[in-house]
Amino acid sequence: MPSSKQLADFGYKAFSASMMLLTVYGGFLCSARAYRYFQHRGVLRQAAEEQKAQSILQD
Repeated sequence: MPSSKQLADFGYKAFSASMMLLTVYGGFLCSARAYRYFQHRGVLRQAAEEQKAQSILQD
């Protein structure tokens, strides 16, 4: 039978591990969102440049 100190230590380690996993997962989600944002911004910039080039050629 584990003592109360052993149970408390296990609970603390389990809680700390879960918080670390949540932090890592949150960082992953944040970096994925930033990556998608910059990809989308690049696509919009390229589309704007193409539209600008077409309007110059039509003039």
